[in-house]
Amino acid sequence: MTALKNKIDFVLVFSVKNANPNGDPLNGNIPRTTFDGYGELSDVCLKRKIRNRLQDAGENIFVQSDDYRKDVYPSLRSRAEAILGKAMKNETELRELANKTWIDVRSFGQVFAFKGDKDKDENEDKKKKKEKGVSIGIRGPVTIQPAFSIDPISVTSLQITKSVSGEGDGTKRGSDTMGMKHSVDFGMYATYGSINPQLAELTGFDDADADKIKHALLHIFDNDASSARPEGSMEVIKLFWWKHNSKSGQYSAAKVHRTLKITKKDGVSQAKSADDYITTTDNLPDLTPEVLSF
Repeated sequence: MTALKNKIDFVLVFSVKNANPNGDPLNGNIPRTTFDGYGELSDVCLKRKIRNRLQDAGENIFVQSDDYRKDVYPSLRSRAEAILGKAMKNETELRELANKTWIDVRSFGQVFAFKGDKDKDENEDKKKKKEKGVSIGIRGPVTIQPAFSIDPISVTSLQITKSVSGEGDGTKRGSDTMGMKHSVDFGMYATYGSINPQLAELTGFDDADADKIKHALLHIFDNDASSARPEGSMEVIKLFWWKHNSKSGQYSAAKVHRTLKITKKDGVSQAKSADDYITTTDNLPDLTPEVLSF
């Protein structure tokens, strides 16, 4: 397996219509917004979806969500101990085996930090010996920024009721029959990312892995529907993929990302769909993006 040799920059453009793409748990699960009213999806939310799509494709994932778990391990520690085994006691072996085993570790990196306060029977006379903790960080080559909407968004809040109480004898309705549901009317979002070959050398991330990330981004909303995000409410519009001709890259990621322009069409005051926007790129010399849509 040969590590990635060419720097990659990318931009994912997607739309949200009548959905809650990423609720804020500290604000009543209202869709995340900036102080200026622009919609936001956290990078953690985006990487969770990418991990799920890689998992759908049969890849081994270390950070599995509880409701998407494909193995028997209920925690990161139990998964690490079962699969890494004795390598947990050796930093070099842990890094090598973890990167080889899990695509999300060699892509995004991972901090293996587990307490060492568990008593363990060391021999037959039940002599207690305290285990050392583990604190090892792996830097991954794939970085992705939070997604922000191109224009400020409008959020609709809807009062909802349930037809049955969650508790009680049924003689009267409980307080849990009332609730609120929040959604973005419409928003066009973009997230920016890069893949660093220098860090790819350290984790073993290769061209095949880069293609898997590309595929996961294109299909990021597959199998992701829920009450808050109905099927079809989240749509990938375009994926821009720049592959440089060297490890360091011909241009900085910031300069590459700035070449993408997303603007409303003339005469459109408030966008209602993706068709109300135009996406263009100012191509840099010797660097033209691959433009994909799904």
